[in-house]
Amino acid sequence: MTYKAPLKDMLFVMNELAGLSTVNTLPGCEDATADTVEAVLEENAKFCANVVAPLNHASDKEPSFWHDGQVTTSRGFKEAFKGFAEAGWQGVQHPVEFGGQGLPKLVATPCIEMLNASSISFALVALLSDGAIEALLTAGSSAQKATYLENLVSGKWTGTMNLTEPQAGSDLAAVRTRAEPQGDGTYKVFGTKIFITYGEHDLTENIVHLVLARTPDAPAGVKGISLFIVPKFLVNADGSLGARNDAHCVSIEHKLGIKASPTAVLQFGDNGGAIGTLVGEENRGLEYMFIMMNAARFGVGMQGIGLAERSYQQAVAFAKDRVQSRDLAGSAGPVSIIHHPDVRRMLMSMRSQVEAARALAYVGAGISDVAHHHEDAAVRASNLALYEYLVPIIKGWSTEMSQDVTRDGVQVHGGMGFIEETGSAQHYRDAKILTIYEGTTAIQANDLVGRKTVRDGGAVARSIIGQVRETEALLAGQDGADFKAIHRALAEGSVALEAVVDYVAGNMKTDIKGVFSGSVPYLKLAGIVLGGWVMARAALVAQAKLDGGAGDAAFYKAKIATARFFADHILTQASGLRTAIVEGSAGVLALTEDQF
Repeated sequence: MTYKAPLKDMLFVMNELAGLSTVNTLPGCEDATADTVEAVLEENAKFCANVVAPLNHASDKEPSFWHDGQVTTSRGFKEAFKGFAEAGWQGVQHPVEFGGQGLPKLVATPCIEMLNASSISFALVALLSDGAIEALLTAGSSAQKATYLENLVSGKWTGTMNLTEPQAGSDLAAVRTRAEPQGDGTYKVFGTKIFITYGEHDLTENIVHLVLARTPDAPAGVKGISLFIVPKFLVNADGSLGARNDAHCVSIEHKLGIKASPTAVLQFGDNGGAIGTLVGEENRGLEYMFIMMNAARFGVGMQGIGLAERSYQQAVAFAKDRVQSRDLAGSAGPVSIIHHPDVRRMLMSMRSQVEAARALAYVGAGISDVAHHHEDAAVRASNLALYEYLVPIIKGWSTEMSQDVTRDGVQVHGGMGFIEETGSAQHYRDAKILTIYEGTTAIQANDLVGRKTVRDGGAVARSIIGQVRETEALLAGQDGADFKAIHRALAEGSVALEAVVDYVAGNMKTDIKGVFSGSVPYLKLAGIVLGGWVMARAALVAQAKLDGGAGDAAFYKAKIATARFFADHILTQASGLRTAIVEGSAGVLALTEDQF
C-alpha cells in the first residue's frame, strides 16, 4: 500500500498544541516560521512517500545480507540514502556550522515520524547517526568535531553506538571491551559488540563507531566505562580516508522484524587492535553515551508512532475496500467491513492512540526546544526537567502502543492480515523490537521511577498534573456530552496519576520491590493520562475553531470525536492501573522462585 503523511494533523499539533509560534521566537529558531515549516514537511512527505515507502515491503522479503565481512543492503536502499543525504534530511535539526539546517527539534520530529512510517529499517541508519552527532556535539574535542561532524551531518558518513556485548545485555557494568593507551593520544580497542544497528553496510564510504570500553586502570562497574571513536576507516590529517581499521563485521542477525536493517556483530582488535580516540574524559563514557541514548529513545518513540500510523492507514484502506456481510441495521447486500461496529471500534482505537502519542511527542519536542534555546537559564532548566520526565514515556508508551495498533491492524484484515502478501503482518513484526532496543519498556519505567520521579520527590510529575488540571477547568466550562465525558475521564485519570506519584515517591525507601513491580503500569498510566490531556486540549482548540467558523469543519469535528473515543475507551483504564500499582505488588511478588 502507499503511505500518505498526515500533514494536516501534524501541522495542527505543531501549531495548536506544541507551540511552534513560541519556538519560532527562541534564539536560533527564527527560520522556523509557519510557512517555512509547512514547506519543509511537504517536501519531506514527498520524499518519504515516493522514494522510501515503496522499499518497505520489498526489503522485508529481500533483506540485507552478509558475505565475507561485507554487508549488502536491500535493493534500492543505497540510492534512497544518497537522495536522503543530498536533500539534507540528515541535518534538519543539526547546527548550521557543521552543514545542518539548524531547525528546531519540533520541526525535525514530524520528519522523523514520516521517515519511520515509510520504512523503519531504512530510517534506523539516520537515527543512529543523529545520536552520534549529539554525543560529539556535547563531548567531542574540537579536532573530533572538525573531523567527523560535517561528514555525519551531511550523510557522507554514518554513525553507530556500541554498547551491548554477548555477556552484557542491558547490564553495562559487565562490559569487557578494553582500550589500551598507546602514548600518542590514541588507544587500541579489543572486544566484541553485538546488536549494532548498521554496524556494517554499503550506503556510505565510512562508518563512525562510538564504542564503550574500559581502560587498564578503570574502576569496576559503570564508573569505569569510557567512550571512544573507532572509525571503520582511519581518517588522515587532511580529512581523506586512510587505512582500514581493525573493526570488522563477523555476522549479522536473522530477526523477527526490521529485516532490512543489518544488525551486526562487530569484532574489534583481532588483527592487532582497532585504533580509537577518547571522547571527553576517561571513565565518563556512560554519561556521554546517555546523550546518544536519550536522542535515540525519543527517536524510537517516533518509530512507534510512525509505524502505528502506517498500520492504521493500511487498515482503513482495507476496511473501506473489503466487502463482507450485511450491515447490522439492514441492507440489500453485503457492505464494506468499515460499516461493522467492531471494525469501527478497532479503527477508532488505532486512530486515537496514534493521535494521542503524536501530540504528546510533539509537545515534548517543543519543550526540548525551549530547554535548549530559551535565554533564561531557569526557564531552560525547568523545561529540561519536564522534557526528561517525558522521554521514557514517549519511548515506552508509544512503542507499547505500536504493538497494540499493529496487532489490531492485522485483526482488521482478518485472515488476510496473517498472510505476508498484504504487508500488515510486517508492521506487527517490526513493532516488537521497539519495546526492546534502546532500553526495554521496563528500563524506561525504571528510569521514570528512579531518576524522574523519586529523585525530585515527584515535583516535576506534579507540575505536569497541575497543567492537566488547568485543562480540566477549561473542559468544565464547555457544553455538550463529548466534553462532559472527556472532562470526567481526564479528571479521574489525573487523580489516579497523582495517587501513583505519591505512592512511588513515598514508598521507595520502605518497599523498593513493591514500587518497581508497578513501574511499567506506572509508565503506561502516565502515557494514557498525558495522552488524554493533549487530546482534550486538541478537542478544545477544535471546538474554538468550529465556533469561529474557521477551517475544515470535518477535520475539527473528527478531532473532538477522536478525543471522546480516547477518553471513553483508553483513558478510563487509568483507575484500574492505579489499583494494580498501589495495591497489586503483593500478587507480583507472592510466589517463590521454585513455584514458577
